[in-house]
This record gives sequence, structure tokens and C-alpha cells, in this order.
Amino acid sequence: MSHNVQLDPYTANAENTNVSPSQKMKDFHEIIRGAETGMLTTRASDGCLHARAMTPVGSYSESRVNLIFIANNASPKFQELQNDAHVNVSFFDKSSTSWASFSGFAKVIEDRSVIKEHWDTRISGYFGDVDETHKGDENDPRVVVIEVVPNEVRYWLAKSGGISRGGEVPIPGELRTINAKEVGLPMVV
Repeated sequence: MSHNVQLDPYTANAENTNVSPSQKMKDFHEIIRGAETGMLTTRASDGCLHARAMTPVGSYSESRVNLIFIANNASPKFQELQNDAHVNVSFFDKSSTSWASFSGFAKVIEDRSVIKEHWDTRISGYFGDVDETHKGDENDPRVVVIEVVPNEVRYWLAKSGGISRGGEVPIPGELRTINAKEVGLPMVV
């Protein structure tokens, strides 16, 4: 079923296409900073979707839209990424009610220099020191980077609360889309 603008006035009125790509990116990064943790969703070989909480690492720049996560390659999510690299990462900032849905594909990076660039000692606890090889540090072979490259980012930027006047639908925010073309990335299917 296609989107019917007349039957969905809320979405139709909230969609804002008159925002520059740089402003969209800036506002998207604000949502991620406010939410701190996202839900990375992958698809298993049986078609089931699995989500888990993940926190992006590294500094945010207004020009970077890819998401970077440190992860344990012994976890089930890596079998799922081998099955299907298409993922979604969603964020919700409860202080503002803004949210973001980040649709793209995941790349696993084992390059130690990239891992060290994004490593934070606070992450060690997620890995544990299990033996001489697997110490839960940036040199642990289980430690890898998942880079999520976007096809599309849709987000809701909450604004002030709206009050309905004369039967009009209140719009307390803006629905925005960042597509791969806007950030200079190839569309991956």
C-alpha cells in the first residue's frame, strides 16, 4: 500500500524537505548525542530480526554520517551480519522525544589501527579478560569495528508542542530524510 497524503495529514505536514544537508546532519548528530545508545537490528538466517543496544564510538563530526561500533566478533550478531549485512540502527532521545532510524549496511573492520583509533578502556568490561590471548583490550582478536554505512536516515526532530486549531493536525516537530546522495555515498542494495 502506498502512502496516502490525504489520509495521513500528520506525516504529510511534518515532512520537511527544505533543510540543507549540512543542517540535517547537524540535527541528526544532536539526536545521537542525546540518545547516546542505539538499537542495532540484524536479520538471522531464519528471517528473525534481532536488536541489541550499542553505543557509537568516536567523535561526531558534522560531515560524518557513518556509525562506528566496537563489537565482539564471537557474538551471534556476526553470524547474522554474514547472512545479511543490511541493518537498521534506531535512536530515541527521551528528553526531547526526537528519534532517528538509520538504514544501511554493516562492514566488519579488523584493522588494528582503526580499532585503536576508536578504542576506549571503558569498553573492556564487555569483553572480559578470559585468557592470555583474549584480554579484553584493543589487541584482543575478538575486538572488531562494525561500521554502518547509510542508505537512508529518517528522523523526527521534536519542536515545541503543537495545538490543533480549527480541525488542523498539530505538528510538534519535523520528519526529515537524509539520503545517500546528499552525503555523497553510493546507494547499496
